[in-house]
Formats: sequence, C-alpha cells, structure tokens
Amino acid sequence: MKRILFLPLLLLFGLVFFSCENNDNAPTTDDTSSDENPTDDIPVDDSSETGEKAGTVELLNTDLVYDGYILINDAGANRVYLMDKEATIAHEWELQSGIGNDVELLPNGQLLAILIADDPKIAYGGQGGKIQLINPDNSVEWNFDYSTEDYITHHDVELLPNGKILTIVWEKLSPADANQAGSSLEIDIFPEAIIEIDPITNEIIWEWHAWDHLIQDYDDTKDNYGSIADNPRLIDLNYVLDKEGDIMHANGIEYDEENELIYLSVNFYSEVWVIDHSTTTEEAASHSGGTYGVGGDLVYRFGNPEAYDNPLGERLFHQNHHPLLLSGDDLGKISIFSNGNDIMQSTAYEFILPSPLSLLANTDNEPTIDWSFTDPDLYSGKVSGMVRLPNGNRMITEGDFGVWEVTEAGEVVWKFSSQGFFWRAYHYDKDDSAIVPLGL
Repeated sequence: MKRILFLPLLLLFGLVFFSCENNDNAPTTDDTSSDENPTDDIPVDDSSETGEKAGTVELLNTDLVYDGYILINDAGANRVYLMDKEATIAHEWELQSGIGNDVELLPNGQLLAILIADDPKIAYGGQGGKIQLINPDNSVEWNFDYSTEDYITHHDVELLPNGKILTIVWEKLSPADANQAGSSLEIDIFPEAIIEIDPITNEIIWEWHAWDHLIQDYDDTKDNYGSIADNPRLIDLNYVLDKEGDIMHANGIEYDEENELIYLSVNFYSEVWVIDHSTTTEEAASHSGGTYGVGGDLVYRFGNPEAYDNPLGERLFHQNHHPLLLSGDDLGKISIFSNGNDIMQSTAYEFILPSPLSLLANTDNEPTIDWSFTDPDLYSGKVSGMVRLPNGNRMITEGDFGVWEVTEAGEVVWKFSSQGFFWRAYHYDKDDSAIVPLGL
C-alpha cells in the first residue's frame, strides 16, 4: 500500500508539476520519473492498514445520502482504495506501478487499471503505457505493455462486453509528417488513436487513428485542404496550437454496445467525438463503410461547435472529462463533467442524445441538456467526473478536492475531502458482485 511520507507537503509540491490535462508537460526522451508523475522511487510507508480514514466527511442531509462503497483513484498519491461513506478505508490495493489514471473494479472483483510504464518516453500528464487486470490479492492476472518513443496508451481503458479491451493512444508524428498533413506547427505532434486488444492473444484486433480523418485550411497545397465548416465529420488539425505537441488530449472513453459506438472525450477540443466501432480497421481508416456509412469519420460530435467552425449551437464545454452513457429508464442519455477552465466554474451535465445521431454543417448539433449541477465551490480544471447512484443522486468527483453527493433536485447531501488528486470515484453497492471477492 502506498502512502507517501509527509503527504501534505509532497502533494502540494507534486500538484504544481503534475498535470493530467494541461500543456505544461512536454514529451521527453529520457527518464520521466519526475515529480509530476509519482513513481515507486518516492519513499512510501507500508504500515497503514484498512480502517484508516481517507479524509474528512461532511454530512449535510443524512436521510438523503445513499449508502455504499466508493472506489477512489488518487492519482496524486498513486493510491486506489475502497471506502465507505464515513471515509473509512475498507480495502486498498498494492499497485506495482503508478496510476496512468483510470482504475475500475470489475464485476468479478478484479481491477482493470491503466498504469505508468516502467520507462515511458512520452510524458504528457495522464501517461500510461501499461494495462493490467489485478486480482483481489494484488497478483497480476494480465499485463499489456504499449509504450515506445512513438506511442503510448494513456488516461482511460474500457472493458467491452465480449472481453476485449479498448484504450486510448498517443502516437508520435514527426514535424515532416505533420507538415505534409498541413500542420502549422514545426514540432512533433501526438494525435489520438484507439486500439482494441484481445487479452487472450495480446493482439491488437481493431484500431482507429485521428490522423486518417483530418482537415485543415492552412496549406492549400495539401490533399486535406478544405472548408472546416463544410466538413463537420472531419477534425481540424490546427484547432489547438498551444499545447506543445499534445494537440488533442483525449481523456475518456465509453462504449455503446447496442449501437456499436465509441464516445471519446477530447479535452483540448472541448468535445466528445463519436466513432463507429462496427467498421473493420480498413474501413476505420477511410471515409466510408460501417453501420453509419462514414467509415472512421465522426458519426457525431458535441460540446464545442467552435471546434469545427459551426456558427450555430451553444458551446457547452471548456475542457471535459468522463463521458458515461446512462441505462435503464435513462437510456439515450449521457453524462459528462465540464471542467470550465476558461470560466473558472465546473458543471456536471446529463444530456439527451439526438436519435438518430445527426451531424450537419451550419446546424445546431448540440444535445439537449436534461440535468445539470454547478456550485460556486465546484471547480477543478483537471480530471474529475460523475456517476449516477441507484437512488437518483449524483456522485461528482472534483479532482483537487474530493467527492460530492447531490440529489436530483441539486441539494448537496454529502461531501468527502482530502489532500489528494482524484481522477474519478466509482460507486458500488455493498452487496455488489465486485465487492464479494474482497471478503468484506
């Protein structure tokens, strides 16, 4: 178990440098075990036992708080633990590597974790390079390393219903290749890709690359030159010019099994991109094929119409995290956390998605807001997210503070705070199948 000695002091220092969603972290080609990404090299105290308090709880309306366990991903301290609503730690895992960000407890009691590679060469905040399935006894059931000077997995990972695994990848493009595609930057750039891994064979069985779906209006000598406004299914290569090569910074992935769609949160575009997973890899590199007939072009996008020169539609996000599709009576809805960097105010949203999904030029393509919550005290420029609780309450992670629980009516009924850096928090009922193997 990892408890950093002199935690408050180290976290204060670490958070100055650690950035999950900022452009302060430039890629390096040497050792990346710096203060912005805590590693096993930092002294730890292994004397802690379950039963310790993870932080401070504020009960504002006991009658309306939903009981259960919360899985906390504290990326600042590289800790993953399960706590109750009194902030008592019921179980903590011993990770062999630092958190790349997402760690989720699966129904069989295993953790699915994206962790930091042993020697990552691409060092943007949220880097990973290693994916593991971890048993309740901390043994590693499965390990997949994907980290070189040319690519690295990062931020989020998703288990598909068929047992395959989706994750996000930064892939390096040289200045010459970037220039050939019409980039106005003269540096290495790192656009996004998605890969699907078969954990039985460790083979990549499907992939999608943003690089195949670009448009730009900077260099008219290039083949992908065109009107950005007239091509909403394509990605403006030069929309982000101030992030030192990390030009997109995807940070969350969600899968719609029924419609075979991938929802990708793209932080620097302040959008969610929707991609057809019914395609073959060849079709995903093209502009045709698949259920939706557009190959790997965007089936839908929302959050920031400015990203594709759309004069219609209200901008909703100012950097965003944690796309999460809802189910049951709320099927067809999606929740997301808007960090609100430009306005210094975060908002948690739930949207009704259009049905069918429609993406047209010079048209208001934004979804309908079904529910939202903000508060003068709710603001985190990085990480964060929201999940729906069984009683209708919402559990909101405020990255540099802790966790809120609010009712459907917007009443704050419970708060947890601690000196951490919280990627996300996940809810589990105390009799959930994922909890039983832990022997609680």
